[in-house]
Amino acid sequence: MKLYNTYSRKKEIFKPLNPPEVLIYACGPTVYNFIHIGNARPLCVFDVLRRYLEYKGYKVTYVQNFTDVDDKIINKAISNKSDFSAISEKYIKEYEKDAVGLNIKKATYHPRATENINEIIKIISGLINKGFAYALDNGDVYFKTRKFENYGKLSNQTIDELQSGARIHIDEAKNDPLDFALWKAAKPGEPFWESPWGKGRPGWHIECSAMVQKYLGKTIDIHCGGQDLIFPHHENEIAQSECFTGIKFANYWIHNGYINVDSKKMSKSLNNFFTVREIAQKYGYEPIRYLMISSHYRSPINYSEEVIVQCKSALERLYTFKENLEFILENSLDCSDKKESEYNLDLKSYENKFIESLDDDLNTADAVSVIFELIKDVNSNVLSKSKIYKNDVENIRKLFNKLTGILGLISENDKAGDTLKEEKIKDLIKKREQARKEKNWKLADEIRDELKSLNVILEDTPLGTKFTFK
Repeated sequence: MKLYNTYSRKKEIFKPLNPPEVLIYACGPTVYNFIHIGNARPLCVFDVLRRYLEYKGYKVTYVQNFTDVDDKIINKAISNKSDFSAISEKYIKEYEKDAVGLNIKKATYHPRATENINEIIKIISGLINKGFAYALDNGDVYFKTRKFENYGKLSNQTIDELQSGARIHIDEAKNDPLDFALWKAAKPGEPFWESPWGKGRPGWHIECSAMVQKYLGKTIDIHCGGQDLIFPHHENEIAQSECFTGIKFANYWIHNGYINVDSKKMSKSLNNFFTVREIAQKYGYEPIRYLMISSHYRSPINYSEEVIVQCKSALERLYTFKENLEFILENSLDCSDKKESEYNLDLKSYENKFIESLDDDLNTADAVSVIFELIKDVNSNVLSKSKIYKNDVENIRKLFNKLTGILGLISENDKAGDTLKEEKIKDLIKKREQARKEKNWKLADEIRDELKSLNVILEDTPLGTKFTFK
C-alpha cells in the first residue's frame, strides 16, 4: 500500500512501526457548534483508511480528540450566558449524532483537552527546561520556533517566508513574531487551571502533542487531518513534540483537500456555509458520506444541491442492487448439488481491482467505480438469467457487502423502514399473493393500496413480488 506523505511530498510504501499494530491520530473538531461539511470530509476519508487497514489485517489504534476549551468555545459561552463546559458537552453529543449518521466507526479513544492538562503541563515544563520555550511575566508561555531546525518542512516553507507572513497582536509580548503559544494566562472570566506559570489554559497545538504521547506513544505511524491544518497546527505539533522527545513524531502525514460550495470557498460571509445536520435533514447522511469518498481524498470537492442529489441517486442504485440480491436469494433455486457457476463472472478480479485502487494512495473514487462495474456485470450476466442459483447470488452478496463495508456505505443508519415495518410489509405481500391465487381481486387491490400508503412500490416478477420504498 502506498500513501502520499505530505512531509516528503511523494507517495511512500506504508510500513508500520510495529506490524500488525498501526497507530493513527486524527485531529478532531473544536466543539462550539455543529460540524460543517468541511469537517465531514476528514471524518469519512480517514474512517475509510482505518477500515481498509483493518480489512488488510492490521490492528488499528485510532485516536481522535475533542478540543473542548478554546477562544471560540469561551466566546460562545459568554454570548449564551453559559459555562464553557456546557457548550462543549452539548456539541460533543451533537457531533456523536452526526458521526453515527455518517457511519463513522467510534475511535479507540476520544480524549479531550481538559482531561489532559497534567500531560500538557509536563511537556511545556520539559520544553522550558530544554531551552525550547520561555515564560513571560504575565504567565504566557511561548515556543521558540527558530530553535527547531526543520520548522516549515511540512508546509514546505522557509523561516524567511514564514516571517514575512507572521502577525503579532498588540497584547502579545513574545520574543519573536513566529513564536507560538503553549500556555495562555487566564483573562478575567475565562476558565483556568493552576500551573507553574500561574492560572491559565493550554494553547491549541500543545493538546494534540500531549494526547498523542499519552494514548499512542512518542512516535506514531499516521497523523492525519484536513489540508487547512498543515500550517500552523501540524507544523507546530511536530516542532514541540520532537523538541520534547528528541525523536520523530509521525512517519506519515496525510491531509485531505478542501471543499468548495458552488465552486466558491465555503464561508459564513458568503452565506454558503452548511452544517452536516442541515444537509442530512434534507437529503440524509449517506449521500454526504458518498460525496466525501467519491473523489480522491487529496482532490478538492465541490458541493452543490445538484451534486448531493446525484450522490443520492448513486446510492439508490447500490441499495436497489442489494435489495435485488436479497430478494433473489429468498426465491432462487437451491444449488447444493451444483458444483460450478454457470456464469462467466470472475468475482476475485473485482476484489483485486478494488484492493489495487485503495492500495494506490486510498483511491476511493476508483474503488467506487469498481463496485458499479460489478453491479453492471452481475445485472447483465446473472440477474437477467431465467435460472438463478443461490450460491452464485450468495457469493456476489458477500463480495458486495465486503466492498461497500470497507467504504462505509450501505449503512443501516440511513435505510428507510425499520425491521418491524418491513415484517409488516412482507406479511401484507403474502396476504396479497394468497388473495390473487384465490382470485380475490378486490382484497388484493385493497392490500396494494394499503402498501401504497406506506410508500411501498410493488413489482411482480417471475420469482414473486418484490418491494421497494418510494
